[in-house]
Amino acid sequence: MPKSAFNAIRNSVCSFLGGAKVSFSEVEECDLPQAGTICDLAMQIEINDIPYQFCASRGSLAFTATEISFVQELLTAMEGLFSGFTAEGYAAHFRTALLTSLMDIAVARYIRGDRKGVFWTTQNLIQLLKKLSYQRYEGAPATTGFLIYRNQLEELLPSLQKSRYNWLDLGDDRRRISDNFFINPLSYRFVDGLRALYICDIRMNVKGIMRTNSLGPRDAIDQLSNRETVSLLQKSGAGAFAIFVNEASEVEVVLDSGKLLVWRKGDWGIYDPDIFRVFLHGALDKRSIDALIWSVYALSKSRHGTVILISNGKTDLQALSKGSVGGRDPLSRALIRHVCGTRIGELKRSGELMRILSSDGLTVINRKGELLDTGLIIDTSKAGDLVSGGGRTTAAAAASHYGRVIKVSEDGPVELLENGRRVYRFG
Repeated sequence: MPKSAFNAIRNSVCSFLGGAKVSFSEVEECDLPQAGTICDLAMQIEINDIPYQFCASRGSLAFTATEISFVQELLTAMEGLFSGFTAEGYAAHFRTALLTSLMDIAVARYIRGDRKGVFWTTQNLIQLLKKLSYQRYEGAPATTGFLIYRNQLEELLPSLQKSRYNWLDLGDDRRRISDNFFINPLSYRFVDGLRALYICDIRMNVKGIMRTNSLGPRDAIDQLSNRETVSLLQKSGAGAFAIFVNEASEVEVVLDSGKLLVWRKGDWGIYDPDIFRVFLHGALDKRSIDALIWSVYALSKSRHGTVILISNGKTDLQALSKGSVGGRDPLSRALIRHVCGTRIGELKRSGELMRILSSDGLTVINRKGELLDTGLIIDTSKAGDLVSGGGRTTAAAAASHYGRVIKVSEDGPVELLENGRRVYRFG
């Protein structure tokens, strides 16, 4: 039964690990790695005195410490849940419980850290915000945000004075988060997660509100990727986190490490910068990697598609290109010449990078992080007959023979490609 139960959540686990191959079997049956097999990640749990082993492999892209830690929480949660569903005839009930709840439980366990007594309050907040993500008010999606601090509130307040936020103490009106917290639309219209955030302790007691008259950081990419929130979390105690319902009706959990857990289209995923750093290591200047990582997340969140090629240095752009989105239009060519040779970090700060990447065609960057060209239409003959998908997918597969490729789809998913094949997928 544990194996059939795991099969119920297999697709969710594969999705969370970016498309990795996963397996779960009794140890003596052999999911132990054998000669000629690749198993990048192996963990064991015991259910009813029988040892089981979980294995996952992802080819050339290694698993990060965050992914490994999360999988450990997932297996621990499965081990605990299973003991409650061992009665004969309840196998289907258990599979349903796993399918609908286990990833939520793992997320709640992971973000609560070592605070053993606060699982339910964390889980309750997640469920409350998932429910709010379906809410509309006069046609607009409901949005909101919470910052959960881990040290004393008095230690957090001075850092707010140095930010664009100011503090509104709720005083006698302080309350604990409950199922009817958002019964009044003002609770999420006023505290929208953009201009205002609720401030809570780990037991979800709301202490006050951070608010501002400013829309956000001047850098649109930093705003969409919650970079300012990360800087506040780093002053809020180890293990502090923020959680939002964003304008795309997703639930975002922002960790103090800078990583994000995202509930999108009914599944949890992790946006872990370390995965992208491993993928781009040696192919792109270190200072440019972070600019690109958060630009890609901003495009994914705002639902703008793009294909980015980090050239391997041997790419002949004239041979690669079969045309340009702008054609021979002199204005288009003049605009492209204006940005060519500029580092993407500089283009990000000026606000031009987001506009460039969200335009049609392929964007090419060299190892130094300099923009070589954009709006390219490329020869897709190298993509092969096995590629399935639209024009952007085919172009990404073809371009990946000339270097590392990052593709963002218009509906949000991010893919990493190399040598004509996808090595990772988020969302």
